[in-house]
Amino acid sequence: MEKPIIIFGAKGIAHPALEIFNSHDLVVFGFLDEDESLHKKEINNIVILGGPEDDGFLKLIGKKCEAFVAVDDARYRESVVKMLNEKRKVQPVNALHRMAYISTDAAIGHGNFINAKVTIGAGADIGNHCILHTNATIEHQVSLGDFVQVGAGAVVNSGVTIENGAFLGSGVTVVAGIKIGKDARIGAGSVVIADVAANQTVFGNPAKVIEK
Repeated sequence: MEKPIIIFGAKGIAHPALEIFNSHDLVVFGFLDEDESLHKKEINNIVILGGPEDDGFLKLIGKKCEAFVAVDDARYRESVVKMLNEKRKVQPVNALHRMAYISTDAAIGHGNFINAKVTIGAGADIGNHCILHTNATIEHQVSLGDFVQVGAGAVVNSGVTIENGAFLGSGVTVVAGIKIGKDARIGAGSVVIADVAANQTVFGNPAKVIEK
């Protein structure tokens, strides 16, 4: 990757993403964030240039710069990715920490954030635009859809399927072979021993459905 990177978002995972790119000796051109109060401020000497739909900066994407989307909220992250796909015809790059272990037999899509000490096992399939926080373990033959977020220290055991947009809090354990449906939410520290349906929220040990 020779082009400088523009990071969309200046909160949440934006700062650790900058650290990851710096560790690979990649140049970050700047940040774009919708919060105008942040504009012209700096993160570790890198300027928040303006908003994410500023055509003056957008026109650089795909020609002179690459893009990375550092937005924690899955729906907003998806809207930014869609904008980049449609307006600039590009896919965001991955931010892969040097201290992550990724099996040579694992498949990884585009735009993923994979932080320090993450382990991704053999035959795992990681979709696009996922966020895997520090020390998360994705065992062999796990399948993650797009826009999945896995909290720090979570353990996803072998053969688990996690569908698009699902959220796993910090310290979650998912036993082998479980299926977690689209946009499901797993509370921090939960132990998941049964399938979780789409849009369900579960919490506890063992994890039980939280009625809305």
